[in-house]
Amino acid sequence: MADERTRYFRRLSRLRGSARRWSVTAGGLSGAAAVLTPYAGLGLPDAAWAAGAGGALVLAAWRWIDLRALAAQPAPAPLAPAEAAARSRARLVAAVERLPVGPGVLAEVRRVRSRVALRGTSAAEPWARLDRAALTLAGMTGRLTGLASPAVLEAAEADRSLRDLADRVASVERTLRLAPAESRPALAEAHRALAAQLEQGVTAYERLVVAAAGYVAGEAHPDAAHPAASRLTEATDLLHGVASALTELRTVGAPLRTP
Repeated sequence: MADERTRYFRRLSRLRGSARRWSVTAGGLSGAAAVLTPYAGLGLPDAAWAAGAGGALVLAAWRWIDLRALAAQPAPAPLAPAEAAARSRARLVAAVERLPVGPGVLAEVRRVRSRVALRGTSAAEPWARLDRAALTLAGMTGRLTGLASPAVLEAAEADRSLRDLADRVASVERTLRLAPAESRPALAEAHRALAAQLEQGVTAYERLVVAAAGYVAGEAHPDAAHPAASRLTEATDLLHGVASALTELRTVGAPLRTP
């Protein structure tokens, strides 16, 4: 989709072309009516020529009026390259999200981009652990219902907070490499504190995922037999009984006929 400035000039060009076409059409019909009316005399065809010429003249006038009104308006200011790129990116993302597999593809692209951005920093390893734990929890979200629902919401909020913390750790670490000598001790201390917070948060998130797996396993009652397995066992026993009965019937001779 074009920006406001492009749409303005495109509409201006269309109006100018339309005004010129209707002017040419009106001129041609007016000339034809002026020549053919005295040549053949007044009649029904002459009325058609005159009506067509009059309608074309009116439409041409309207088009020129619209063109002048639009040309009198100031053209929108051109977009900055960064803003134009952001709008193009947003339109592309919106188009991909409308596809059936679009959200999954975009999520994977964002994960890869974040992983690449953190490569070479101390936040890369905790971020990878967090990402693995988040994917594992996402596979169990559908079963974490009822009393476990608040834990799912808390996990989503913690995931966003920990990813933001990982970005901050990486930013401070990169700045630490470029900072002057007198500023490095304070930055190093801040980096150590942030890295410790990230490690503690990722560890707590992993414990949450383990607890969620225990909840799912406990909800399934692993000590008891699964209902599907019980039904299959009963159906197997039934088929064995029917097969044994059929075998006994075949071994018995033909039934005696009563006279």
